[in-house]
Amino acid sequence: MSAFSSQLHGAFASLNEATAVAATLLPAGPNDPTWGDNPALTKQFVPAIIDTLLMTGFSTFFTVIFGLPLGLLLVQTSKAGLTPNRVVNQVVGGTVNIVRSLPFIIGIVALFPLTKLIVGTRLGWQATVVPLVILAIPFFARLVESNILGVDAGKIEAAQMMGASHRQIRWGVQVREALPALVQSITVLAITMVGYSAMAGVIGGGGLGQLAINYGYTRNQYDVLIVSVVTIILIVQVIQVIGDMVSRLVDHR
Repeated sequence: MSAFSSQLHGAFASLNEATAVAATLLPAGPNDPTWGDNPALTKQFVPAIIDTLLMTGFSTFFTVIFGLPLGLLLVQTSKAGLTPNRVVNQVVGGTVNIVRSLPFIIGIVALFPLTKLIVGTRLGWQATVVPLVILAIPFFARLVESNILGVDAGKIEAAQMMGASHRQIRWGVQVREALPALVQSITVLAITMVGYSAMAGVIGGGGLGQLAINYGYTRNQYDVLIVSVVTIILIVQVIQVIGDMVSRLVDHR
């Protein structure tokens, strides 16, 4: 309990540090410059967009790299899987469910020691990628499991009758047939990462979320808040459009 309290105190310290930095950059009060005269928009807005895109891109990439095999393992060891194993399936499934149940903010705080060990800091987009990936892997693994289970069992049986190995069935049949759905799941994952990265701004995670907190909320600069929200919405829309397009391209049916 004391260790978690210390980590929670560290989270607020990180937020206070980030807010203090913001306070030194702009004058406070009702006479703050706005829109085109606001340094938060003219100097920090573009870097914040880049940080958000980097957070989203790297966290989505590593989550797919680790989450796809985990989802395939859940399917393969299930009762109707290629190599049923009740113990492995229950252990892996139970772990996935436990991590999935953690609220994102609490998860970031709990992973502070690991984040600092890997990255060397708890602030910035690089540090945010670590808890983003760890907390999103179980979420994506369940999406993969659902996508793979939706593949027609007859196609798997046909591949088995032709003498295909488990590896060939897993990647050549299950993944290939589920590819459009997997692309849509990756799209959902990327959009979720955008939302998580914005929440990470509360504890100094960088990006548009931190910009909106430091200036839009803390300093009541609603121009910054509006621009940040609109930009996040546009990023989500672009991701969705790209995801839909790629999903149609890989659909061979």
